[in-house]
Amino acid sequence: MHEDQSKEAAREAGQRVGVKASVRGIPWFPWITAVVVALAMGWVRAQPEWERNLKAWTMALLPLTGLLVLLGWFLATRRFPARVRWAGLGCVLLLGAAAGVLLRVDGTVNGTGLPRFAWRMHGPAKPLGAVGEIRPGGATTRAPRLAGLADFPQFMGPERRGVLAGARINTRWTASMPKEIWRRPIGLGWSSFAIVDGQAWTQEQVDGEERVTCLDVATGSTLWSHAERTRFSEWQGGDGPRATPTVHGGRVFAMGGTGILACLDAGDGRLAWRRSVLEENGLSNLTWGTSASPLVVDDLVVVTGGKGAGGTLLAYRVADGSLAWKAGEEDASYASPILATLAGRRVVLSSNARHLTAHDPATGREWMRHPWGAATWPRASQPVVLPGDRVFVSAGYGMGCQVVHVVVNDGRQWVAETLWKGVTMKTQFNSAALHDGHLYGLDDGLLACIDAGTGRRLWKDGRYGSGQTLIVGDTIVVQNEAGPVHVCAASPEGFRELGRIEALGSKTWNHPVVAGRYLLVRNDREATCWDLGDVE
Repeated sequence: MHEDQSKEAAREAGQRVGVKASVRGIPWFPWITAVVVALAMGWVRAQPEWERNLKAWTMALLPLTGLLVLLGWFLATRRFPARVRWAGLGCVLLLGAAAGVLLRVDGTVNGTGLPRFAWRMHGPAKPLGAVGEIRPGGATTRAPRLAGLADFPQFMGPERRGVLAGARINTRWTASMPKEIWRRPIGLGWSSFAIVDGQAWTQEQVDGEERVTCLDVATGSTLWSHAERTRFSEWQGGDGPRATPTVHGGRVFAMGGTGILACLDAGDGRLAWRRSVLEENGLSNLTWGTSASPLVVDDLVVVTGGKGAGGTLLAYRVADGSLAWKAGEEDASYASPILATLAGRRVVLSSNARHLTAHDPATGREWMRHPWGAATWPRASQPVVLPGDRVFVSAGYGMGCQVVHVVVNDGRQWVAETLWKGVTMKTQFNSAALHDGHLYGLDDGLLACIDAGTGRRLWKDGRYGSGQTLIVGDTIVVQNEAGPVHVCAASPEGFRELGRIEALGSKTWNHPVVAGRYLLVRNDREATCWDLGDVE
């Protein structure tokens, strides 16, 4: 009997040893979790048509989800004593609390909207320097005008199409590199330049002032600056104005990030009139600020509204700033209105929160309304008018693109018929442009070419992020989101990058400007002007 008891004790001891051995064996669960997360990230990365923002957020959330799963396993497993598990949880909570105290969100990494973290002790990022003394009543002495300089009087060029059809620039950048003429600090904001008669106008945020600033293109020096005591700030979009001034008839029209429309004398910056568009019409601001550049049509200046039924489009008289008309009751969006001819009639075309609309420039009467996309997501891309009364519209955030054909039926009603739709061009901040029957633009950050007639993509290459493009002759000037400027061939035959300059060194969402042989670019820190050289 004593022998039987000894065998039973030995068997129980062996079972306990076996249990300990199994508990202390290879920790398969963490390895399996890591492999699953890695495979999921690889699969997401391999999806060619996934929307860029969704892909970036999914890639960021997958490892975070894996870590949370591993934390749950750590707290539930019997592999570690209870005191070790509680101590581990305490360390995680302590690290989380420390991160909340030591770190702050400093805008976004890029156009995907992922937050960028910075140390709280360093404080908010500051502009590179002062942007010039305010001189509301008289410009400083100007340098001689640069030879070969052309006008670029409004957002996206003279016709607001993102195309300089008759222009040519030197593209032999490997043999004859562009030369930097000047570089200077600039205030916050995503405004671009308007250029007329050797002067360049832009908007910027300096401390508590939103400024319209006039620069001498030859030197980059400040000629005058008009300030409004206001500031727009939003953590993803950043601080400062978004829209580009429009220069027409010796006046500058500028729409700020908080909805203030100012009409200024182009020569000395004196204020002719101002309107607080949102406040006067009972509108609230858009999430990322009023961003549409003013459109001058005849004796009117047309701007977009905000959120609410107080007017999607509003027209003010150039002479005195009085309200001429307002149209629409849906929310505005971030695209700028354009002047177009459709069905034999001149119209103001606007891409709004839920619809593409066409209006009579003189009265605001709505001729056409076409629904497209989801109102949840912003539209920042310009509509592109195609031959044959067709209009191309596109947007990021998975909405894709489509072409509509505008016809007038027997009842004299305007109808927009969808000819094709797809996801071959998914512009976010960028706007596509037409050249020789093909549309070129940044499809989720990659330069792409599609057939305007069918929507078929011909090629897609080159990673430029949430940058901007401008077609100059047979070339595409690409402002990379990271700062460099590239020049590529505008050809359906395939992607070819012809040259690159390190124009800027940080996040750039501003549209590039080519004025004759000169390139002007800026972001929320600095501005610079380059001589592109002689055209051979």
